[in-house]
Amino acid sequence: MIFKLTYKIKQFFFGLIKLSIVIGAFYFIYQELVNNPELDFRTFIGFVSKKDIFSLKNTLLLFFLTFFNWFFEIKKWQILVSSIKKISFKNAFEQSLGSLTASLFTPNRIGEYGAKAIYYVSNYRKRILLINLLGNVLQMFITTVFGVIGLCFFVFKYQINISYYKFVQFLLLGILIIPLIIYGVQKTKFTIKGFSLKKIKHFVLEFPKKALVFALFLSMLRYLIFSFQFYFILQLFGTEISYFDAMIVITSMYLLASIIPSIFIFDVIIKGSVAIYLFGVMGFNDITILSTITIMWLLNFVLPSLFGSYYVINFNLPKEN
Repeated sequence: MIFKLTYKIKQFFFGLIKLSIVIGAFYFIYQELVNNPELDFRTFIGFVSKKDIFSLKNTLLLFFLTFFNWFFEIKKWQILVSSIKKISFKNAFEQSLGSLTASLFTPNRIGEYGAKAIYYVSNYRKRILLINLLGNVLQMFITTVFGVIGLCFFVFKYQINISYYKFVQFLLLGILIIPLIIYGVQKTKFTIKGFSLKKIKHFVLEFPKKALVFALFLSMLRYLIFSFQFYFILQLFGTEISYFDAMIVITSMYLLASIIPSIFIFDVIIKGSVAIYLFGVMGFNDITILSTITIMWLLNFVLPSLFGSYYVINFNLPKEN
């Protein structure tokens, strides 16, 4: 009788935690929309309604791009995890969207690591953490490559005022400091997400190369899709900008926004601040850029998190063998 009572209490508190995660996610979404210091929600609704961009054709295309954005992310997760444990696309779908909801209001999506790991029994969890780290590094690698190229084009094309003397000083300082940092890291117990660099290096070197290459390819496809979606929304607002010029700014924006630490729910604000500056150089008005970023956020994070909330509520801990 005591065992049954204890089990029921555990189930009650476990259900309460799941409900709290979902309520917390919706509360932060609400706060971001209603109390966004960058863009008043009523102004946003009025501006979007005035532009009348959500025709049936436009809406279907936007949802189509959102679908494939997350399709490639989910497929990437399935491929990476299948190197240690075969999972179905349905399982990968549940884990990806459920962890998105659970990590929505955590700094730099740190909660995603624990949320995905908890789907597996204890002897798999450390490797799942490393796989999640690997997946994020692959996506960040694509963001960095495209971002650096875009930022170089942006600086030279729009003649951004940069002190080349200070830039050379900074470069020389970096050349001197980086070897010292590498040496210091090797001599200390430096960790990333709780794992030593030696362990991470060994894990990556032993990871199936075919899966890595395929996951990197999917990361690139995903990047091209959501960057095109950003450009398409700009076009719907009537902006006159070529795809090449837009990509220069969009890739620069994603790079700069990615390297700024943030609570994930405020990601839209950070991207807004960076984008206002970058697109401002090209003469675009603030409300068009902020509205574009808000729509991107609603489509690619809020909408999937609504589906993810279902999986959070219905989540059950895996049974240990």
